[in-house]
Parts: sequence; C-alpha cells; structure tokens
Amino acid sequence: MLRPLPLRGLARETRRGFSREVRRGFTREALRGLARDGAPRWRSTAAVFTSMTALAATSLVPGPALAEPHSAPCALERTDAHHSEGVDTWNSAYVRPTHPLDAVMVFLSFPDARPLTTPAELAADHFPATSDFFERASYGRFTLRAHPQPRWIRMPHPSTSYAIQRDWDPEDRAAYLRDALAAADKQVDFSRYDIVYFVADPDAPGVDSDATKVVNLDTPLHADGKDIHRVVTVFEKHPPDRLVLAHETGHVFDLPDLYHRPSDGKSDWDTYVGDWDLMGSQFGLAPDLFAWHKWKLGWLDPHQVACVQGPGSTRLTLEPLGQGPDTAGVAAGAGAGALGAGAGAAAAAGAAARGAAARGAAAAGSAARGAAAAGALAAGSGISMAAASKGVRAGASDPGASGPGSGSGAPLPDASGSGASLPSASGSGAPLPGASGSGVPLPGASGSPLPSVSGSGASGPDTSGSGAFAAPSPGAGLPDGRNFGAGRGTKLAVVPTGPDSALAFEVRAPGGNDGATCAQGVLVYRVHSGAASGGGPIEVVDAHPHTESCWEESVYPPLADAPVGLGESFTVPGENVRVEVEGRTPSGAWTVRITTG
Repeated sequence: MLRPLPLRGLARETRRGFSREVRRGFTREALRGLARDGAPRWRSTAAVFTSMTALAATSLVPGPALAEPHSAPCALERTDAHHSEGVDTWNSAYVRPTHPLDAVMVFLSFPDARPLTTPAELAADHFPATSDFFERASYGRFTLRAHPQPRWIRMPHPSTSYAIQRDWDPEDRAAYLRDALAAADKQVDFSRYDIVYFVADPDAPGVDSDATKVVNLDTPLHADGKDIHRVVTVFEKHPPDRLVLAHETGHVFDLPDLYHRPSDGKSDWDTYVGDWDLMGSQFGLAPDLFAWHKWKLGWLDPHQVACVQGPGSTRLTLEPLGQGPDTAGVAAGAGAGALGAGAGAAAAAGAAARGAAARGAAAAGSAARGAAAAGALAAGSGISMAAASKGVRAGASDPGASGPGSGSGAPLPDASGSGASLPSASGSGAPLPGASGSGVPLPGASGSPLPSVSGSGASGPDTSGSGAFAAPSPGAGLPDGRNFGAGRGTKLAVVPTGPDSALAFEVRAPGGNDGATCAQGVLVYRVHSGAASGGGPIEVVDAHPHTESCWEESVYPPLADAPVGLGESFTVPGENVRVEVEGRTPSGAWTVRITTG
C-alpha cells in the first residue's frame, strides 16, 4: 500500500519538480493529525502532565543573575563565517540599513521572448510590500526606496543561452551579469543607487524562478564611477513568491540563510527556525526578523537588549517584537482590555490557574493561557478574528512546557551560503573581503550603562541580593526624553553560553510583520556566530517538542508552537537555563523570569 507522505516530505525542494500551480494544490488536509512517523501528534492529557509546568506562584531563588542594562558582554564576536551572526562590529563590506537606501530595479527582456507583463506590473509584485516589511521590522528606522525603470532593457542573447538555474554555472552567471550591466548602463546612472535588482522577464523560456539570489562579487563590477559589490538577480514568476525580494535584500544587509538545505534535496528545509524569521522562510506565519537580527542591523537601542549573566534569577519585562512606537497604543489597549475589561483576561487567567490547581499544574497552565488569549481577542488586538482564534486554539491545547525539549538538526558541513559566485568570486557562499578584517564598532555593542539603569540594579520582590536589573515599568523615561515603554522597551534578552554562542529570548505575538502567528509567547533560540549562512547560525528551541500546530499554514508545524506560553516554564536542554513566563502588563508587555546555573 502507499505510504502516507509526511509533511516534511513536502518541503520546498521536493516540490520544486512540480510547477507552482501543482505545488499549491498540495494542501495539508491529507496530512492533518499525522506526525512525521504517521502517528497522531495532538496534545493529550498525558502529554500535558509529562511536559508542562504551570506557574501558580513564583518561588524564591538562591540569588539574582545580573542583567546588564547594556549589551556589550553578550555581543558575540563576528567571525570569518559567511554572514556571521556576530554583533560586536559591523562588516563594512555591506551596507547597513540605518538610513534610507535607494534601490534600482532594471527589467531585462530577451530576443527569444516578447514580455507578457510590464515593468510597472513586476515592480508592483515587490513594492511597496518589500519596503513595508522593512519599515515595520525596523520600527520606522529604515526606509528602502525603490526606483523601477519604466522600460524593458533588451539583453543581447536569448534567455536560454545563459543556462539560468538555481546552482548556476559561474561562467554563465558572469556572462549574464556582464551583459545586463552593459545593456543597462546606457540608460541607468548606477552611481545614484545603493542596491541593484536585475529583474528578468518571467515568461522568457530560459528563466528559472529558483535562480533568484544575491550574487556576491570579490571583484566588483564597475559602472558610472561606482563599484558594485553585489547584485540581486530576480527570476520570479508573476505573481512571485511572497516576500521573496525582502528575503534576498536581507542578504544585502549581511543576514544569513536560516533554512537547512538537505544534502539529498528531499528532507524538510525549515527545521532550523520554522516560521519564525524571513531568512528561514518568506512563507512563514511569523516572518518578522529575529530581535537578534534587529540588534545586528542597528534597529534596537542599547537599553532594548538585556544581557543576563551569572548564576541566579532575574525578572524582565519584554515587549512583543512586533510592537513599535506607532503600534504601542494598540498593544496597550489590548493589554488594558486583557487586564481590566469586564473582570480582565489576566485576572480571569489567574483565577482559572488558581481554580485549576487541584486538577494539576498542566491544566492550570492551559486555563491561564487560554483565558489570556481570549482576553486579548476581546480587547481588540488589531488582528482578524479568524487568525486570532487560530492562535487561541493552539494556545488552549497547549498548557505549558517543561522537560527535555529538542533542538533542530545539526548543520550540514556542505551547506552553501546565500551568495552565488562568479569566476572572480570566492565561491558560492564565500565570505567577502572584509568579512574577517577590521569592523566598524556597533554603537549598541559597547559602552557604559545608561544613567537610568546603571548601578546595582533593582531587585524584584522575590529575588535576593543586589545586581538584578529589572526593566523599568512602561512609561519610565530615559534622560533624553525617550520612553522604555510605548514600543521602546526591552525586545531581547541574551544569555551567553560560550565564546561564540548565546541563548536569545524574545516575545512573539500577533502584530507588525507577525500578523498570522500560530502561537504566541517567549521564543527561545540558539545563536552561533561561528556558523555560516545555511549552516544553522540560529536554531529555534522547541518548548513543546512532542506536539505540532497549524498544519494547514505552517512551513514546519513541529516548531509552530515553539514559544513558551503564558503561565509556562521551560528548561533549555543542555544549558541549565530556565525561563518562566509569569504574566502580562497593561501595556501588552510580558513579565519573564530567567534563571541560570
């Protein structure tokens, strides 16, 4: 009999042999309720009691860990790895998106095909969606300005002559880029632009949509007095894959591929981070960039990154990643409704947890999480009822997390990076000049503590000793008038685990680029600054390793429910680090306790 095809068998690469129309016909209906081994995976009472811990109360801890109000001790060093996740310095070979950047879109036609679309239609496939993504991800700190050329520019040779494909022959790719630049230079002043997109006619017979990528050049192209170190080659169909250009543009900003490219081309590509970052999958339910990436790109202030060091425990207040200054009012309204409207969802959650204590810790966590999620809906969180109720279903069936957990697979030794290479380049995924040389210090990676949060720190009511830094309450101000709250609060907590590794903690909830989040809570992930692009530089830690969620929509259901939810605790496997999610604040932030040692 036919063997049921598991979800991971429908990964992106295994479906590349089908047309996109056929691939879209593969739904998860036939797979719903089946795990990778074909057995049911839904959460059960037994799973609850073996993997959950409810937080009815917070116990005393031996001593406070030190949460530095600045991020210097936790800033991993940048290494020679291609697109290293080190954040102590910026690689000056790449443009840093801390100011407006101009991108030119050059549309290329070929002698063997008459275009069926217009440049304006293709430009609309990617903009303003790409610019909007970065505007939201950066909290308005970065603007990508697109400059689409109005007319097709004719290439000198047929599209089939360039042998365009995903793993492109370097000589064919070099010929394509030389011809494209020579043809466009007559009409385009490249000196005006920071980013170059070469967009091919999607209907030309030699165009392969899987060949879209960033080409990094050891020996730059030269036009109009400007060196061009990298080009984004776009071969997408019309309409294209969602957010594909945002993903490729991330490589222009030195962000790595976070997907796992299996050596056999048949296993799942999304085992490292699932839905949780654009650089893992542009199809993800929650594609906002990790807080670690926002720190690297310069979109977080020093006070928004808390460095947790030393044995003991500390309590932090973390804002949802998608909550920016322009969305703080919405989040605060939702939080206020959750806490106070009618009896308040948080109050209801607490009462439900207390009332359910006799029925077991796991049931209490379930009631707390479900009540909080329901309250957020009742308060009007700004997401659709369908999307929100989907998250509530996932949350209600998942009371908490505790136990062994599991990370994703080991990086492949032959995983290639995002950048393609020309004959003059250093190979696919090879680091560019300057990748390991002197870097540009990051303003938020070192320096003295901010005046309002320096000193011995504030000890929480159930911590002992001095030195535990507690994030100020929402609305508390900085000396220059900025607020910690209102979308400017702490976004990232970091626990160093080695010279080139760390654990990161951030809150993911519906909002911003994460409008369709499957589950909300504190997302935990490992960061390795020595791992290259495509080799697992970031791996999400699954707080619910025995369950899966959102089979219909998620790119990798085993990680769709990875966050630690309200009322849950989770011990990170192999690290002796525990995170407890204690509650919510009226502003929509989450109170979290991290215990190390």
